[in-house]
Parts: sequence; C-alpha cells; structure tokens
Amino acid sequence: MSNPIESLLQQITGQGGAPLPPEARDQFQQIAQNASPDELSQGMNAAFQSDQTPPFAQMVAQLFGHADNQQKTGMLSTLLGALGGGATHPALTQAGISSPEQATQLSTDQVQQIATQAEQANPGIVQQMSDFYAKHPQLVQSLGAAAMAIVLGRMRSRH
Repeated sequence: MSNPIESLLQQITGQGGAPLPPEARDQFQQIAQNASPDELSQGMNAAFQSDQTPPFAQMVAQLFGHADNQQKTGMLSTLLGALGGGATHPALTQAGISSPEQATQLSTDQVQQIATQAEQANPGIVQQMSDFYAKHPQLVQSLGAAAMAIVLGRMRSRH
C-alpha cells in the first residue's frame, strides 16, 4: 500500500496548472494536518522557486485571491514587513489604502505588485511567505496541480 503523499502525487502528476479536483483537495488537507509546519513551509518554498510554477509574486496574488479577510491582512502585513516601513509603506498609499487591515480592498494585481517589490527588496520574503502558508494549508490547495506536486514532492523527500 502506498503512502498518502505518494498516492496524491501519482493522481496529480502531469496536470500542470489545472485546478485540483475536490478529492485531491481533501487528500491534501489530510496530509497537511499530519505534516509539520516545517515540511509544508519547505514544500511551499520549493514551489515558489520552481521554474515549473508561475513567478513568486503571481502565486502570492493567486493565494491572496482565495484567502479570507484575516489571511489577506496577514499576507499583506508579511509582505510590507519585507519592504520595511510596515503600515506606512508607500505601496499602501499607491494602492489607495492606509493600513494592512484594509487588505480586502486590494486587487490581486495590486498584491502582485507589492509582492514583486517585496521580493526585490528582500529575497527572504519567499521563506517568510512559505512559513505563512504552512500555517494556512487550505490556501495552498488553490495553487493548482503543478505547485501541489512540488510541495508534495518536497514533503515526500523529507520522509
């Protein structure tokens, strides 16, 4: 009998950026609940840095689009922290908001621009965002099969 990670990897391999089917999402949720945050974080970091997935900023924007209000605020706060200046950063002013708590008013394009700036200013943001998503694995499911396969592949290699 194959392990759950191997089973899900076989199911989603070759699907590219296609959305995950509901049963794959459920399987991932079970795997994520039993994984350590470090395993999930390392898997996300690998997905963010892979040439098989969209650029970091684009993936962050996609995840933002699937996040709830509290998660959006946390994501934006993390990105702004990487830019230095936090809640007073010009990126907020440019986006027409005055605090991370107003993150729900941002479009995914605006978040992508902020993520691009954050990555340029502080490459460590990729690991910080990986750590954030490890605490919110339900968001990871929205990335599609290619990114999910990378996350699972990294988790499998750690077992």
